[in-house]
Amino acid sequence: MALGGNAMIAPDGTASPEAQRAAIAVAMGPVADLVAAGHDIVVTHGNGPQVGNLLVKNALAAQVVPPVPLDWCGAQTQGTIGFTILDELEAALAARGATRPVAALVSRTRVDADDPGFDRPTKPVGRYLPRDQAQVLVEHGERWEDRGSKGWRRVVASPEPLEVLETPTVLTLLAAGHVVIAAGGGGIPVVRQADGTLRGVEAVIDKDLTAALLATAVRADVLVIATDVEHVAVGWGTPHERALGAVSPEELERYAAQGEFASGSMGPKVEAALRFVRSGGARSVITDLHRIADALAGDSGAAGRVGTIIENPERER
Repeated sequence: MALGGNAMIAPDGTASPEAQRAAIAVAMGPVADLVAAGHDIVVTHGNGPQVGNLLVKNALAAQVVPPVPLDWCGAQTQGTIGFTILDELEAALAARGATRPVAALVSRTRVDADDPGFDRPTKPVGRYLPRDQAQVLVEHGERWEDRGSKGWRRVVASPEPLEVLETPTVLTLLAAGHVVIAAGGGGIPVVRQADGTLRGVEAVIDKDLTAALLATAVRADVLVIATDVEHVAVGWGTPHERALGAVSPEELERYAAQGEFASGSMGPKVEAALRFVRSGGARSVITDLHRIADALAGDSGAAGRVGTIIENPERER
């Protein structure tokens, strides 16, 4: 199950510690329902708003202390969000009379040091700054671009995820009966050096693509991508908008090729759902967080089913 980073903050965007804990408590209700029903679950989560907060602190303190690199930001937010999910999921399970151990892993995702994204960073992160403030961060080695009247904004690489390095640990914990939280924010980006060692890099990995990679690696049956809408839609924002229910991989790929899904929002979710099914997973589901139990119930054509459901025809036969 891939939870968006916005599920970890208040609906109005408030990201105080109290607001984040309250939002996570709400998000863990549907997760606890599935665990209590007997499902084995691995949870991944976004961390965009939380990393954004750290980048603001970097900017404000750059003249006093060196900025924290993005791989460190990822590790810090994995730890903070992970332990908060632990607390709130355990409480939600207890309220349902369910007992299940929960574990959160600080997780690394290996990327290719030669990924073209490192040569042409395009992923915007953090807030806009005036030129003089951005220049301080440029002097610390960051890449910033002039975005006109809005100001300057940092851009970083967004390389393809190749391997979640903690997958064996995830499998061990699953076999021991744990609910596992792993690969938050797409994982801490690392590359393998010539001597075989690993080092963190300044990059942002799409968390939905990593979720698909991890789901395949742990041989999950279903990948659930929880978002803030009930369905994927074509013709979004037009009079011809149409929600997609059960849809074949071929049909969804055709819509994607036609540019129906924005690269900064639904596009990566659709791509992740397709990758999982194409890699042998039985089913991908994209739906509202609070409708995931309904989306997973019964057959894809059953009355009352919600969400966009992509079935693997090879697994269905």
